[in-house]
Amino acid sequence: MRGLLMIGAATLLAGCVSSPSLSGTRGAPSFASLQQMCSAQTVDYGNDAQGVYAAMFDAYVANRSGKLSKEDFCAFQTAIAQRHASQGVSTDPQVRNQWVAFFTDQRARALSWRAAVDPTLRNG
Repeated sequence: MRGLLMIGAATLLAGCVSSPSLSGTRGAPSFASLQQMCSAQTVDYGNDAQGVYAAMFDAYVANRSGKLSKEDFCAFQTAIAQRHASQGVSTDPQVRNQWVAFFTDQRARALSWRAAVDPTLRNG
C-alpha cells in the first residue's frame, strides 16, 4: 500500500512541473540525449521512463544554469540507473517499494535543484 502512495506522490510531483516528451520537445533534449551526456550507453527504464526523464530533465536545467556540476549531474544519473537495475525491475513488492521511495526522494531533489534556478517554480 505504501508503494502505491509513493507512486501517487511521485505522480503528483511530476504533474506540478511539466517535462518534455521522451523524444524531446522544442528546446529540450531527448531522454536518450540526456543519458548520453554522461555515458554512451542508455538505460531502458520501462514504465518508469517518463518519471525518470522528468527528474533528469530537472537536474539538467540546474546543470545548464550552473547550479549543478556535470559531475554531480552524472552521479545523479548513475545512482538512479544503478538503483533501478537492482530494485526498479523487481517483481517483489517490497523491493519495488524501496525503488519507489528512493526515486521519490531523487525526484524531490531534482525539483529543488531546478527551483533554485527556475523562478517559475518558486512562486506558488
